[in-house]
Amino acid sequence: MWETALWGGIAGSAVLMGALAGIYLKVKRSIIAYIMAYGTGVLIGAATFELLILSLRDGGMELTVLSFILGAIIFTLFDLLISKKGGRERKRSRKRPEGGSGLALFIGTVLDSIPESFIIGVSFADGGSASWLLMAAVFISNIPEGLSSSVGLLKDGYSKAKVQLLWLSVFALSVLSSMAGYTMLRDKPEGLAAVVSSFSAGAVVAMVSSTMMPEAYEDGGPVVGFIAALGLISSLVLAKLG
Repeated sequence: MWETALWGGIAGSAVLMGALAGIYLKVKRSIIAYIMAYGTGVLIGAATFELLILSLRDGGMELTVLSFILGAIIFTLFDLLISKKGGRERKRSRKRPEGGSGLALFIGTVLDSIPESFIIGVSFADGGSASWLLMAAVFISNIPEGLSSSVGLLKDGYSKAKVQLLWLSVFALSVLSSMAGYTMLRDKPEGLAAVVSSFSAGAVVAMVSSTMMPEAYEDGGPVVGFIAALGLISSLVLAKLG
């Protein structure tokens, strides 16, 4: 469990790095877009080759499909709510997120962090270890969130110290989410493992499709499709080697 918490914390620390970059550095949006596109491909691959395969093996097709759709629906409903409150552009690397409050952006980032960190704990619970590529994908997907949301919080009047304190709370949530994924699946009935794995995969796919890829294409252009494909095939190679 403590190894799971460690890796969940490492992945969650990316939002702190993004927050510091948003406060002190200027990062080209095209570079963020390319990294985000690669992370999108890897996350989709990890959800497919690890979580869905696990769910199909332990729970069968019907349970896998239903759980996957439910995970996507639940995330989408929360995403719609957050978007209406101003968190639509929480993964945006712009200097001033348009039409939203920094707090809403922060809440949206918390919403994204749950399935991303949870997937790490799930991979450990199946008796293995987290994919290095999966860890990289979660890590790099968190950087743009910390960057853009920090800019929004500063524009809303939050102090630099308070912004960093908020991201420390996201770091703690990432650790807890990873531990929850491990605890829920360790030594539990295979049916439950199938539901949790597929549900989490649905949430991750919905998240990257609605937040990461639109932003990556907007700032990186058509080439991000090729970069995302590289991320996906990288995930397949790693799954095969593992």
